[in-house]
Amino acid sequence: MAARKKQPQKNLIVTVLVVAAAAAFLLFTGNAPEFLRGYIPQELHSIFYPEQGGGEPVEAAGVKMSGLPQTEGNSSIATFDRSKRELKKLYVNARHFTEFYCGSAFDEDFNLDHRRSGFRFRKNEERANRVEWEHIVAAESFGQSFAEWRDGHPKCVKKNGEQFKGRECASKTSKLFQLMEADMYNLVPAIGEVNGDRSNYRFDMIPGEKREYGKCNMEIEDRIAEPPDDKFGDIARTYMYMEAAYGRGVIAQSNIKLFEAWNKMDPVDKWECERARLVEKVQGNKNTILDKACKQAGL
Repeated sequence: MAARKKQPQKNLIVTVLVVAAAAAFLLFTGNAPEFLRGYIPQELHSIFYPEQGGGEPVEAAGVKMSGLPQTEGNSSIATFDRSKRELKKLYVNARHFTEFYCGSAFDEDFNLDHRRSGFRFRKNEERANRVEWEHIVAAESFGQSFAEWRDGHPKCVKKNGEQFKGRECASKTSKLFQLMEADMYNLVPAIGEVNGDRSNYRFDMIPGEKREYGKCNMEIEDRIAEPPDDKFGDIARTYMYMEAAYGRGVIAQSNIKLFEAWNKMDPVDKWECERARLVEKVQGNKNTILDKACKQAGL
């Protein structure tokens, strides 16, 4: 019990030290360091990272992430499980039975058929034959910005008295994390093995063309995932939406140029636009990133 009482004081000291360090950087360099973002309380982000507020463009190393109009995030669906149920109904009603990364088909019961895509499993045949709902922006990417994920919470205690943190704690205690985790714009149907292999790895380009999933052009190596080029834009625009809707450092400065390029290389298509309209009907908030792009494309 004594150790548990000291924990809040320790966390407060760490927060004060982090804020002081960020303030020193801001004073002498004009910018707070990006690596401290996740440790600074959200209510202070507008001070240390003003470029992230109000839907303004993101800037890094003199490069602007353009086209991020202000947008609202999910405020109606509070659980990941409900999102999965709603998405299953959405895909069945739309008669869209194509998995995201590899293009494998699935039926109304979400049984996969890889004959069209040429996908072959790498190691896990069981997961390779089931559809899972993949967070394009990995939960850990935004989860680390929550104190409940990093440090735990007084309510995050197991029956044996052991404290826990991470995703389980954030899902249990943070309303905002619950809404971000459940945001349907950030969820796509994926082959389970690919979902598992991608894990929480960042998206980037990988040299060469190493193929481990048959004809599926999904590459995962050294904690980096390179998707098929016809998914570049879908992924970039999802990151843009999550950044515009929630902030919390969803887009790393090192990825700004990459996502700008991917957005241009792979414009919106009919299904991406239709899916956004269907999600809006269920979730209630308009994805203005996609709304703008779809109107410009006439879709």
